[in-house]
Amino acid sequence: MPVTILIADDHRLFRDGLRTLLDKQKNIRVVAETMDGAETVAAALELKPDIVLMDISMPELNGIEAARRIVSQCAATRIIMLSMHSDRRFITESLKAGASAYLLKDCAFEEVLLAVNAVSRGTMYLSSRISESVIKDYVAIAKNVPGSAFSILSAREREVLQLLAEGNSTKETAAKLHVSVKTIEAHRKQIMDKLDIHNVAELTKYAIREGLTPLE
Repeated sequence: MPVTILIADDHRLFRDGLRTLLDKQKNIRVVAETMDGAETVAAALELKPDIVLMDISMPELNGIEAARRIVSQCAATRIIMLSMHSDRRFITESLKAGASAYLLKDCAFEEVLLAVNAVSRGTMYLSSRISESVIKDYVAIAKNVPGSAFSILSAREREVLQLLAEGNSTKETAAKLHVSVKTIEAHRKQIMDKLDIHNVAELTKYAIREGLTPLE
C-alpha cells in the first residue's frame, strides 16, 4: 500500500513542485492539496492521510494550530512540518503540537523522502541542518517556552489573534468562529492585556513575529 500524503502550503508553486516530485515515487500517493490551516484540518479529518506535509505560516489557521487539531482528532495521521523557520521556538512548538518531523524548506528532496520513510515507520525525523544543541534545548524546555505566544495565549486567543492580524474585522472574525462580536471583543481585550499590546498594528507585528500568520 502506498503512503498517502496531503500537501498543505499557501504557495501554489511550491505545492506543485513538491507534488510533481512525490508523484514520481512508486510508494507514495498525494491525495490532496490545501492552502490554509482550516482547510487542511478539514481535509485531513475527511481523507485521513498517512502523512500531512505542512508549512507553519498559512492563512486562517497556522500550521502549528492545525497540527494540534489533526493529531488530537486523527491519531493515525502523522505531521511533517516543512518550514522556512529554523528558529528554536517554531521547532519546539511544532513538536509539542504533535509533529513527527521538522524539515527546512530549502532541504534536498531526498531529505523529504527520508522524513516520509522515518515517519511511516513510526519514528521522528529532524532536518540535518537543525543542530544538536537545538534538539537538546527542545528536550530541556519542551514543556514550557517562556514568552512564546503558545505559552502566553490560549488556543482560542491565538486563533482570534491570527484572524484579526490577517485583516478580518471583529464582526468577520466572530462570523468565522461562530461566536458573538462581544465574545471576540472580550478575547481581543484579554489578548492585549496579556501581551501588553494596545493597538491592532502592533498585534499584527507580534502575530507575524511569532509565526501565527504569514507575512503576505
